[in-house]
Amino acid sequence: MTTIKILPHPELCPSGKTIDAKKGVTLCTALLDSDVEIEHACDQSLACTTCHVIIREGFASTGEMDEKEEDLLDRAWGLTSLSRLSCQVKVADTQLTVELPKYTINHARENH
Repeated sequence: MTTIKILPHPELCPSGKTIDAKKGVTLCTALLDSDVEIEHACDQSLACTTCHVIIREGFASTGEMDEKEEDLLDRAWGLTSLSRLSCQVKVADTQLTVELPKYTINHARENH
């Protein structure tokens, strides 16, 4: 199991959270399985940017981005050099610290 620290987010995780995730699952799945309701409008099919996260620690373990992810990230709110789409990050052995951006570009959020 890999430890993932989620930094506080005003809506999704107000107090922050530390979770354990199985190696090989996507970061998005690990978050959802731990009741961190990150948006994933395209159902993890690499067609949007709503699952955008910033990997504050452990970025090197997230693997290389393919061209499609890089192109999509160009549209993400709050893009940084440590940004990834959580649906494309496979959890490895390295501990991660993850920041959930305050906003997404999703104009039709469910449950709100």
